[in-house]
Amino acid sequence: MPRRTATMLTSTLLLIGLLCVGVLIPVPYSAMWPGPTVNTLSENEGEPVLQISDHRTYPVTGHLNMTTVRVTGADYTMNLVEAISDWLSDDHIVVPHDTLYPKGQTAQQADQQNAEEFSQSQDSAKVAALGQLHIPVGSRVIVGSVVKGSPAEGKLHAGDVVKSVDGTGVAQPGDVAKLVTKHKPGQDVVFSVVPSGEADKAGAATRQVTIRTAKADGGRAIVGIQAMLGHTYPFPIDIKLADVGGPSAGLMFSLGIIDKLTPDNLTGGKFVAGTGTIDDNGQVGPIGGIAMKIIGARDAGAQYFLTPKDNCAAAAKNTPSGLRLVKVNTLGDALKALTDIRTGKTADLPSCTAG
Repeated sequence: MPRRTATMLTSTLLLIGLLCVGVLIPVPYSAMWPGPTVNTLSENEGEPVLQISDHRTYPVTGHLNMTTVRVTGADYTMNLVEAISDWLSDDHIVVPHDTLYPKGQTAQQADQQNAEEFSQSQDSAKVAALGQLHIPVGSRVIVGSVVKGSPAEGKLHAGDVVKSVDGTGVAQPGDVAKLVTKHKPGQDVVFSVVPSGEADKAGAATRQVTIRTAKADGGRAIVGIQAMLGHTYPFPIDIKLADVGGPSAGLMFSLGIIDKLTPDNLTGGKFVAGTGTIDDNGQVGPIGGIAMKIIGARDAGAQYFLTPKDNCAAAAKNTPSGLRLVKVNTLGDALKALTDIRTGKTADLPSCTAG
């Protein structure tokens, strides 16, 4: 066999061997890449994303798109070849696995956390939108969060409405802790709750949930929940969006609700996308995966991207061509930006700059 042919064959076999070894070597990383972007003013899978009934709504045009990020699953083990391939890709990011999934968190727990955060973000989006429009919102006691590994995990969930504890009605979040701590650790507490997914349905049934208390520091009884005030609305507002989790769509949901409830067309027909958590007072917070979200937005056709102030520096480092980043810190900022976009005063828009 000629020396050149032998050398090429040896090199090829060595490369194949290295690739096989790389496939077999697990690495503690996960990948992120752009996910779907959905217009909150339109339909998704055949039904409106925002469904408002028993109140006047107005025709809407244009786009107010929420954006998402795809990630490898909590149970997925990435190999070295995949990690290198994703690291070299322009539209993938490789991050330590523990960044997305804290140690010990199962895939089921990660999904549950994302679902609970998504539910909370919808609630805050509604409250912020109606508050901006000076429409009164009522309140009720709900489960705000459930401590991992606590007696309540898997029995109570964020968003569940707490009607009573041991038969005693609750009016404030503090009432729940007072009634639980009347027990000794190891005793059962009975909660009367309406599950979060049914709380706003007419005639929703109350169910009884029995939880055995644990002992906290200081010896008091606990079940492992944080109660908080939830809200009731003067008319139904439903957000229909499957297979999406986390809190990052809050801002765009608020804007979509306001657009449908007011005669002004917020976008003026323009394609606006964005992201950001939102609280009940309309404060916009940062999110993860901003680089992937702006890529997804631009690929979908967005011209403007509403960017949380604290994400601005990272987003501005690799802004896709043709996409303008608009810095926002509150719901009011976002509405002002949309007015400028609608009226063509784009020179006044607050921009993002790389830090």
